[in-house]
Amino acid sequence: MNIAFVAAEVAPWSKTGGLGDVCGALPRALAALGHRVITVSPRYRDYPDAWDTGVRARIHLFGQLHEVGFFHAAAAIDGNPCHHLFVDHPSFRRSGIYGDSSGAYGDNLFRFALLSRAGIEAAALVPLFAGTNGPEPLGEEVVFHVNDWHTALVPLYLEALYRPAGRFQRAGTVLGIHNAGHQGNFAAHKFAGLDVSTRWWPHLDMDGQLNLLKTGVVLSDKLVAVSPTYAREVCGELGFGLGGVFSSRGRDLIGIVNGIGDDWDPGTDVHLAQTYSADDLSGKLVCKRALQRELGLPERDVPLLALIARLDPQKGVDMVMQVLPWLMQQDLQLVLLGSGNKALEQQMREMEWANPSRARGWIGFNEALAHRMEAAADLFLMPSRFEPCGLNQLYSLRYGAVPVVHATGGLADTVETVDPARDRGTGWAFRQYSAEAFGEAIGWALLTWWRFPDAWKAIQQRGMRQDWSWTRSASAYERVYGEVLGRRA
Repeated sequence: MNIAFVAAEVAPWSKTGGLGDVCGALPRALAALGHRVITVSPRYRDYPDAWDTGVRARIHLFGQLHEVGFFHAAAAIDGNPCHHLFVDHPSFRRSGIYGDSSGAYGDNLFRFALLSRAGIEAAALVPLFAGTNGPEPLGEEVVFHVNDWHTALVPLYLEALYRPAGRFQRAGTVLGIHNAGHQGNFAAHKFAGLDVSTRWWPHLDMDGQLNLLKTGVVLSDKLVAVSPTYAREVCGELGFGLGGVFSSRGRDLIGIVNGIGDDWDPGTDVHLAQTYSADDLSGKLVCKRALQRELGLPERDVPLLALIARLDPQKGVDMVMQVLPWLMQQDLQLVLLGSGNKALEQQMREMEWANPSRARGWIGFNEALAHRMEAAADLFLMPSRFEPCGLNQLYSLRYGAVPVVHATGGLADTVETVDPARDRGTGWAFRQYSAEAFGEAIGWALLTWWRFPDAWKAIQQRGMRQDWSWTRSASAYERVYGEVLGRRA
């Protein structure tokens, strides 16, 4: 199949969170399965590995023509190249992706409408693949996988501009829902700049404003949330006003859990003091001792709890602080890594000052330290208020750091609560969102660690042996794309 990902972020070139990770990894996994795949994202800065294709497109928006260029970087996956295209235009070359210290950029509607149009043009114009008569573009029989509000105009432009002109008749669209809390809302008067007929206004109108995410939900062939539970949640409160719109597309709305890459593998991880596997967990204790030394904690055989998160109320870090007095009365160690909310950062400092032999708070982000924390931890805490998919719980499962999570979104889909009577479960998922329920779940985990070491080891091994690879996710997406192309045939 021909597949074009159009996204505001593609890691490692651009990333603010999970969107960049998905759009960096899933296309490569699909290329490894033998599909012709491109990604299209903005050229926010000079990328040393991306070269100018020389291809240009002229796009009419907001009353004038704009010329964009396309830069190209390729990565070969099992002999199958995944082509990454970067749209070059002055409006993208800013200090931030969506905004700066002053707030969101005032021309974001223009910037991402331009990206949406350029994504369509890239499939038709940029010659990247071997054809019978030389290099050829991806073509017009393609699935456009668009992502969140930033590129949700792609299906609108296909319907309003391209298909009436006889183009992209067999192209399909899949909208990836990574976070429905961000919807791309703009003043109604800006509709005129989008260069489409007023007959399309009802597809964008949400309470008298432009709502780009609504457009994608209404017009895309399929909608894929990043977990099955999140697909249900967006039909209610977590649709943030679009719950009814999502619900109306229920037959075409599904959830597929994200994957994780091979760089998160305790058997090969270069950041660890010693590698290990589900069959031989001895290296995990070595990693624990190494982290204790690194952070200046006593090298004691007590439960080590870890949390790695953006310090934000959504991530439930404030609830960790609510249970902290009780935690610090237990014989354990707690390590937190993250940055964000200044009040929570200060609470992390105070936690460490008050409990120097039991707690450490690292403010900022350190990728290598995150790997070492996952390898060293006995328990991983993830009490998110909501979590569309989540990646850290998948890392913790793979690393034998038993997760304690709130049963929401992807956390509910990936962590099965321990049932000792049936020798089942990979962690603890609490349903009621409260400090009491969170503390109770931690209490059951600690009791198991202290009193039932064989059962604890079995819980670790069950989690480590699960398949959360991108190959698994890509196979599920293959089926979705096949259905979309079948409709358009």
